[in-house]
Amino acid sequence: MITKEKVLDALRDVKDPELNRSLVELNMIRNIQIEDSRVSLDVILTIQGCPLKVKIQEDVENAIKRLGAKQVDITFGSMTDEERAALSASLRKQQQAQQGTSAVPPILAKGSKTQFIAIASGKGGVGKSTVTVNLGVALAREGKKVGIIDADIYGFSVPDMMGIEQQPVVIDKTILPVERFGVKVISMGFFVQDNAPVVWRGPMLGKMLRNFFSEVHWGELDYMLLDLPPGTGDVALDVHQMIPQSKEIIVTTPHATAAFVAARAGAMALHATKHEILGVVENMSWYENKDGEKDYVFGRGGGEKLAQELKVELLAQIPLGAPMNELDQPDYSPSVYPLDHPAGQLYQGLARKVIQKLPVPQEK
Repeated sequence: MITKEKVLDALRDVKDPELNRSLVELNMIRNIQIEDSRVSLDVILTIQGCPLKVKIQEDVENAIKRLGAKQVDITFGSMTDEERAALSASLRKQQQAQQGTSAVPPILAKGSKTQFIAIASGKGGVGKSTVTVNLGVALAREGKKVGIIDADIYGFSVPDMMGIEQQPVVIDKTILPVERFGVKVISMGFFVQDNAPVVWRGPMLGKMLRNFFSEVHWGELDYMLLDLPPGTGDVALDVHQMIPQSKEIIVTTPHATAAFVAARAGAMALHATKHEILGVVENMSWYENKDGEKDYVFGRGGGEKLAQELKVELLAQIPLGAPMNELDQPDYSPSVYPLDHPAGQLYQGLARKVIQKLPVPQEK
């Protein structure tokens, strides 16, 4: 026999996908009514038009039908302003408990197990953001909890490259990152209307970056990737100062000049910020024509030369190309390679090297 208590017990394992907390714990399940094998209830979402409404509906229906219900009727509502404020306060209290008395956001606190990897380049146009998103997705495919901060605030592109169309949910003063391909993402692009240019000076940019750490509810992450602006400017320095424990991957093309310029970013990591460089990724290494022959359109040897100069490993060589994703596919994105694509396999190999070089600390 189905009872209200059994319904609540069944729904304790159903979580809000963005908050990763039980719907029952969040008081989002209300007004349960049972008549024979028919169950009706209200699900109160954080905001009206919640982008993950369909996912929540499916999870609730499946959990209740496993109890033997023949029909599940769900009425959706949204939290009041007061309830959202209370939820935001609860999330902040949870973060404060994680960071203790420290003013540092929990993800940056000394006890955090999150590994930070800054993806840097000496110049634009070498595919740094492409490497960032595909490495992030590859790490997620390896079962890791991954976040990406699109710190290239003037040239933000990560949401578009990953095919993200929804906006982050904001609960009072707490921002929930958008999740795509198992990767949590935050970007300046979410807060700029109509692709308008960002005309800010250094201090404002630094404040936005700090907000990305302190105002965003990241939850537990194994790896946080930061897509840095090209070069060695203010934003890169702010990131270095905020995350002294960060490691770096330098992206270049095979062209000798690109590698020469990328060496500056490497020198900054080694000398100015004392960051360890995990290695070099050479992007656009060759183009494979229809006959399977490799054309080295940007020359050869730039990545290997840069790795030798920085005394690190050449982690991967990625060919020039783009994923042949179809617009009508549910998992469409302009830049993320499928797992079964040759380039997707190269990124999986890169992810495994990163995990080997930078394993996630185990809980004690």
